[in-house]
Amino acid sequence: MMTEGLFFDTVRQGLWIAVITSFPILAVALVTGVAVGLFQALTSIQEMTLTFVPKLAAIVVVFWISMGFMAQTLVNYFTTTLIPLIAGGY
Repeated sequence: MMTEGLFFDTVRQGLWIAVITSFPILAVALVTGVAVGLFQALTSIQEMTLTFVPKLAAIVVVFWISMGFMAQTLVNYFTTTLIPLIAGGY
């Protein structure tokens, strides 16, 4: 039987895995957004696609680079934590 402490520990670990795997993409989106915003403020160019396209390109590049790390982290979490809990080996 799964205890309350084990449940909350599993949820906490899952949320931490979500933070770790999403951090590279979110950090690059933030840095790119600030850089584009600074460029727009300095040049007075207020074009909507200027904010969207560089952010999207940076996110795609970082996702492509870090998807191996993300997949390995998620597979490790599932095989070491969730599958044993589902199978009853906690």
